[in-house]
Amino acid sequence: GSGGGGKGKRSWLPTLHVVRHGSKAVTRHWKPMHLERQKLMAVTEYIPPKPAIPERCLKPLVKKIEEETGYERLVRRQAVEAFRESRMITVCQYNSLSNDDMLMLRHQLRKHNIHVKFFPNEIIIPFLLESKYVNLLPLFVGRNIVLVSPETKAKEMLRMLKRVPQIVLLGACIENTILSKEGVVKFSKLPSLEVAQGEMVGTLSLVASQTSSLLCRSSLHLTALLDQYVKQQSNGTGETNVQAEMGPAESSQGV
Repeated sequence: GSGGGGKGKRSWLPTLHVVRHGSKAVTRHWKPMHLERQKLMAVTEYIPPKPAIPERCLKPLVKKIEEETGYERLVRRQAVEAFRESRMITVCQYNSLSNDDMLMLRHQLRKHNIHVKFFPNEIIIPFLLESKYVNLLPLFVGRNIVLVSPETKAKEMLRMLKRVPQIVLLGACIENTILSKEGVVKFSKLPSLEVAQGEMVGTLSLVASQTSSLLCRSSLHLTALLDQYVKQQSNGTGETNVQAEMGPAESSQGV
């Protein structure tokens, strides 16, 4: 009975056993290379030869010549015509402006024969470099508009631009003279050509009349002096004759 009881207390052993196979222990550690071997590796290291002439010098830079498109030629022709036929060329800085305001500004300026032109810097700058307007180049920075007119109506232009603060006046070329913003303002205060011509004619006529009066004054004065002298001479001769006639009469009465 006890034997049977002992057999019942034994533990159950599984038929499969899981065995873990771990990696082998690392027995070789890194060791520094021997000095002699280091010297040998340094001496036998391959060094590629350097070219005598740099590669960038062997291949010349080829600049691609871009031909103008039809649109660019058209805009360039318009710029040449606008600058050639205009007596007043004004450069302004163009800021954001609605289409309606821009259309209204164009209409108001066209009443005074002033036209608004948009020329890209890629087209207008090469044109200015080859023309007599090269001194206008510093004004073409960013987005610009050009106001051109065959007449010098600076006063009307400034009055229109005051209503649109988004367009800032930078400078102008009036009658082949480059003016700053202050110069344009001073030019607008000058009288018109007709008024200036009238003032000049009046001044010249006044000078001519004064000159003629001065020239005639001496002759008139001389004539008056001669008349006075003649009168004095005639009066002196008459008195002498009267005294000569009265002299014998008085003597006869005395006798």
